[in-house]
Amino acid sequence: MKKWNQQYHDKFKRHTLIFQVWDEKNLERAWKQVRANKGSAGIDDITINEFEQNLSRNLAEIQRLLKEKRYVPSPVKRVFIPKGNGKMRPLGIPTVRDRIVQQALKNVLEPIYEEIFLPQSHGYRPNTDAHAAVRKAEAYFEAGYHWVVDADIEGFFDHVDHQILMDLVCEKVSDGRVLSQVESFLESGIMNEGIFEESTEGTPQGGNLSPLLANIYLNHFDRRMGDYGYLLLRYADDIVIFCKYEWEAEDALKRAREILEGELKLKLSPEKTKIVHARKKGVEFLGFHFNGRWRRPRDKARKRFREEIRQRTRRQQPKNLEMVIQSINPVIRGWGNYFKGGTVKKLFGELDGYIRGRLRSFQAKRRTLKILVFGIHPAEFAKLGLVSLSSLLDDTTSCKGIRRTKAVYRKSVRTV
Repeated sequence: MKKWNQQYHDKFKRHTLIFQVWDEKNLERAWKQVRANKGSAGIDDITINEFEQNLSRNLAEIQRLLKEKRYVPSPVKRVFIPKGNGKMRPLGIPTVRDRIVQQALKNVLEPIYEEIFLPQSHGYRPNTDAHAAVRKAEAYFEAGYHWVVDADIEGFFDHVDHQILMDLVCEKVSDGRVLSQVESFLESGIMNEGIFEESTEGTPQGGNLSPLLANIYLNHFDRRMGDYGYLLLRYADDIVIFCKYEWEAEDALKRAREILEGELKLKLSPEKTKIVHARKKGVEFLGFHFNGRWRRPRDKARKRFREEIRQRTRRQQPKNLEMVIQSINPVIRGWGNYFKGGTVKKLFGELDGYIRGRLRSFQAKRRTLKILVFGIHPAEFAKLGLVSLSSLLDDTTSCKGIRRTKAVYRKSVRTV
């Protein structure tokens, strides 16, 4: 780790940052961000609404404890949410006050580390998003990078090494009180069904600071692979490396394993990490399936969408047709706006038909089977406020618009 600090040493480290963290305006800003993100209560069972009832006093108490070096985070509450593969993903829910302090730290630290983050990282960063990564991927395929290393890190957030992470954090920050506060969140522990568990490694998913810490950790991977001259894209722990030849991809995987497993003490999944040719088998990245010529929503994304629509239009619920439409519209907009830039015109039309069929079935249960026979005209659904996926397609998602977008990124590829 000392070798890393020597290699990437920045003599302009930031000092005395703690005053910015506990600044009253920063705490108020952090509170507004936490409130906007909503979320449930931590182990103290204090909700956002309850915290807000005595907001001034609560923020003043946080500030006082930070100033007196007496702020101690509470353990996170362990909860599990279902993953797309049927397994459960562990989340750690901090208390509201801990989320505020984490956000206050993030507000101060994020601009500092943005100075050293590389452009191939797109996850949980300002001024970029998944769509930017997807557009770059398309440009790389068009430039001939058809051999891809699809790297899958096993349980990344659960296996981040605390010492390595803190060494990487120290590359840009030398304020001991800020570093101690960050470390205290890493070591705050987990409350799992009333039983306390120590957190000797990992950074719990669910905390406001975790995405930034994850990017700090994997930024080392980004720059080391860059030193070897490899072209990659990363969205949090979702990594793809683009190559022109199979032997180059094999070498890239070898280098990636050396860095991730040897230097960062992570583990690549032997089952999920693979080398694929985009035009032969296709590549899946950020919910899309690429084949080197087009991109479409991956099968799992389509199945999850249909399942969500099916659940929200089930007939055994005390709602009328208009209420059901209001329930599914946000799902349609969110899914459609994310995937509309791909080759989806035909697919969107098919899914629109599926949605209307589900609504007809729902309405028939309450009225007459004639609705199933004669149907409800699509225009009638539009009058009731139903959003269609096809209506979300516009000029910016036409083939011409996509080609213009790709051209911008092709220029950047030539400079790599």
